[in-house]
Amino acid sequence: MYDVWVDSTRCQGHARCFAFAPDIFDFDDEGYAFIPEDRSQHAEIPEDLRLAIANCPERAIQVKDNT
Repeated sequence: MYDVWVDSTRCQGHARCFAFAPDIFDFDDEGYAFIPEDRSQHAEIPEDLRLAIANCPERAIQVKDNT
């Protein structure tokens, strides 16, 4: 199982993550990305999330492998 989250100290609000994985990411009132708790755990990292991770200019999307 993988836990995925956005490091709020790194996110600059570019929204590239949302462009690649709109079903996973959401934004707060100030335009910074976050992943709602019900979308933060994945058995496998889906391709759209992989693309979001690869295209985040701030490397704000974090993944922890809990296996």
